Amino acid sequence: MPRRRTSSSSSSTAPSAAPRNRTPQLVRVRRRSFGDFVKAFLAFVVLLVLVVGVPLALATQIGWPLPDGAPSLDWLQREITVQTFLHILTVVVWFAWAQFTACVLVEVKAALSGVGVPGRVPGAGPSQLLARQLVAALLLVGATAASLTPGLSQLGQSMEGNQKPSVAAAQQTPGIFAQQQEQAAGTASALAEQAGQAAARADGGSAAHGDTKYYRIQPPEGRHHDSLWEIADRHLGDGRRYKEIFELNKDRVQPDGSKLSEASLIRPGWIMEMPGDARGGELVEMPDEAPNVSEQVQQQISDYARTGDHAQGGGGSGAHGGGGDNAQVSLPEQRPAPATPATPAPSTGQDHAATPAAADHSFGLPEALLAAPLLAAGLLGALGRRRRQALWQSALGSVGGRRGMEPPTPTGDAQDVQDALLVGADPEGVRLLDRALRGLAAALAAESRPLPVVYAAWMGGNGDLHLQLAQPAGKPPAPWQLGQDQTFWLLARADAERYEDVDTAAPYPGLVSLGTMDDSRLLLNLESVPGIVSLGGSEADRTAVFASVAAELATNGWSDRMTITLVGFGDDLTPLAPNRIRHLDGFEDLFETMSAETRQRRGALGAAGHDSVLTGRTGPAQHTRWAPHLVLLAAQPSDEDALRLAELAADAGRLGIGYLVGTEGTDLPGAAWEMQITGEGKLLAPLLGLELEAQTLPAAQQRAVVELFTDADPEHGPGGSGGPGGASGTANTPPFLVDISEQGRPAVYARLVGSYEIIGLDAPDGERSALLHEALALLLLHREGVHPRVLSSALWPRGVTADVRDALLERLRAWLGTDPDGTPRLTTDATGRLTLAKSVVSDLDVLRSLYYEATQGRGVGSRQVRGRLLTDALVLVRGPLLADRPEGRYRWLTHEIIDAQLPLLVADTGLALSEFHLEKNRAEKAIEALNAALRTAPADERLWHELLRATHTTGDTDRLHALASDLVGRSGARGVPPRTEALLDELLPTWREGVAAAG
Repeated sequence: MPRRRTSSSSSSTAPSAAPRNRTPQLVRVRRRSFGDFVKAFLAFVVLLVLVVGVPLALATQIGWPLPDGAPSLDWLQREITVQTFLHILTVVVWFAWAQFTACVLVEVKAALSGVGVPGRVPGAGPSQLLARQLVAALLLVGATAASLTPGLSQLGQSMEGNQKPSVAAAQQTPGIFAQQQEQAAGTASALAEQAGQAAARADGGSAAHGDTKYYRIQPPEGRHHDSLWEIADRHLGDGRRYKEIFELNKDRVQPDGSKLSEASLIRPGWIMEMPGDARGGELVEMPDEAPNVSEQVQQQISDYARTGDHAQGGGGSGAHGGGGDNAQVSLPEQRPAPATPATPAPSTGQDHAATPAAADHSFGLPEALLAAPLLAAGLLGALGRRRRQALWQSALGSVGGRRGMEPPTPTGDAQDVQDALLVGADPEGVRLLDRALRGLAAALAAESRPLPVVYAAWMGGNGDLHLQLAQPAGKPPAPWQLGQDQTFWLLARADAERYEDVDTAAPYPGLVSLGTMDDSRLLLNLESVPGIVSLGGSEADRTAVFASVAAELATNGWSDRMTITLVGFGDDLTPLAPNRIRHLDGFEDLFETMSAETRQRRGALGAAGHDSVLTGRTGPAQHTRWAPHLVLLAAQPSDEDALRLAELAADAGRLGIGYLVGTEGTDLPGAAWEMQITGEGKLLAPLLGLELEAQTLPAAQQRAVVELFTDADPEHGPGGSGGPGGASGTANTPPFLVDISEQGRPAVYARLVGSYEIIGLDAPDGERSALLHEALALLLLHREGVHPRVLSSALWPRGVTADVRDALLERLRAWLGTDPDGTPRLTTDATGRLTLAKSVVSDLDVLRSLYYEATQGRGVGSRQVRGRLLTDALVLVRGPLLADRPEGRYRWLTHEIIDAQLPLLVADTGLALSEFHLEKNRAEKAIEALNAALRTAPADERLWHELLRATHTTGDTDRLHALASDLVGRSGARGVPPRTEALLDELLPTWREGVAAAG
């Protein structure tokens, strides 16, 4: 579980003035109701009957069942009578009574001691559970009931849940990695040993440190457990100062002989040294001034005082070393830096600026998305796929009656969000995470080992990946290594980069980013939680977290399939992933749906012989089954609904179902992990030891993201709902039109379609030529303007300082120069985006303008002009875009859709020119135009259809047969597409015979 090492001086968040004092508050105790007394009375009656009544009844009614003397051979040969069976049954009942009585004694001892988890009576099982419930109900009306919290937490749960130690421990003990508490016997012996050793040393300790304050961890009360957060809140005035208490006491020997190593794992009876400004009456004691506690406890405090930094020569960091100024996340422990620590670690793809100028502005870009690299990468990838899909759908709909080559240019908030996605996205991090997880699954499957239960993943700032396991799972397969303990598996970034794509199912698709702690990003595995994850805070803050979680789950790159059910929010998030997201109106719909799915999954796992969905994902059916179902319930459930939901989620962890539930309070039934989002953007989980910078998607940015996806949909976006756009549709107008007349010669002309050439500029400095050419290409492909941070993140994906970025922009301005009237050719618009002057054009701009003029401009009224314009346009096509670009550069093209736009534009031009020639029965000219277009767009089925028709008009059957054979050969194992096959049947009924003969 992550924690930070922060000294008291550096981590305190208290104001400069003395912190406010709070009157010490005793642990909350629930008032006893009449029902509690009734339950206690009934439990007393049942215990009296079972413990006292049963033996009395047996002794008085049946007597002693065993023979008075030693059995002989004659005794074994006697006839078996009814009385014999009664005696055997009586012996069994006596043994059952003895076992149950032992269980009662064990539970009562644990309840009265207030320390540890009750010991297990061998073979007891249901008997001990019954004894625990009866003792708990009996003691519920007394102060000692608090000691039974581990047992009470199991009331109402199935026997199956109690037979799973790992899940039960996770539910009972706060923290991401729950551990079983040690037995009370060890604690008692350690206390006695401490008391004996302290007799000769008490005087010096109390005199030296009489002004230091201490706190003794209290036993649990009801459902309430003492925690460092609440101790800090009561006695320091701010719960966030729990880290100071942790640092003062970390790795010091406690009275029971154990040590504090996790901020969330504290035990009753432990001593905590407190900061000097702690206040709080009898609960905060001096070692020599504790009149309200026993002499033994005073002795323990005195002994403990000698183990602090002042007694050990300072250096409270222990074995880990380091002072407060160098505080780092201690869990997961970061790998030692290489020999050159000054070398910057690979970034997450954001525009890192190390100087104050970096914060010059974000120019209005949403910081929430800039700080969410995995979410941004998922959204950007999904948006690109949606735009390509829309482009092909509109292309296959009709020729000319389309919304155009370009998606609608976003404006306002949508434009800012799109820029933030481009700047913040870390597609390389997503790729490495996906390959690492799938590679791990494949390696474990090869060794016939199951997937371990993973509660969380941490992506370190140095690129390492840490997996936190629910429990030790042995040595991981290479190149994975054990981390700082048996519950951490570590993969170095260098090893992750050597992974290749493997054909295996995504093992942990439920991982989702929650936020960052220092340089590490936490991904929580929602589907592995043994119960519910609750999220408190204001409604707006909670919804922002829910929206971020939903958007990342819907678009992430490390999952295959999943279902995301949203309740109480997100009815407009469906456009992000219609196949994944569904929205339900209320809890009743949710309960009906999830009850059925829970039963179905439980039955399917049993029928398949799997313990959990993780076992199924490594088996033969890994690609078709066991996809996670994650429920995000933002609405506050009623008390009754919360209980029903807790019952529903009791077995969710092994079924691949996760629940994230919003709550206004802090006591949600069935909540295994509790978190809270603050108004300052902190995600707090005190019992888990977490304080994260939360990852959120605020309402305004959520609407802008949805707008981007909606505009990309041809059925709902601009021009998509009113039928075909036709030749007059404004959506078909290119974003930038070039003056193609003789008077419109550009000052700077760049050839992008084919080899990259620039005409009108001198060659730049050789060392910086590549960067300047790449920057100009990006600007030419985005005539609407490019945000400076988008430009810098495209050129330097691993980050760059603001001074380097600004220096490049100045060189670019100087290289491009000015127009004859003195106007700079590179300017900045009102939104801060970089734009090119109209005198700087590319052949792609000219190609778009020629096609537009031919089909919607001057060529509409003049056949001669249309033919000339289309011919000129097709001549411009010299090959693929930026055909000779150097390897390793222009990676930003993966975020563009120009690779889909250019082939479609060339295909449209070839189709229009073919139609132009066929109108005059010039079949050969039409075939020539179609073949020219096919060299750039060989996969466009429309070009092949027109080529078949044009060849058919020549009347040359052999030529048509040859074309059909070529088509069949290109189709490969997939076969000829259905529409092409139908056209061949129409034009050449004997084409199959000709293909067979040629084959």
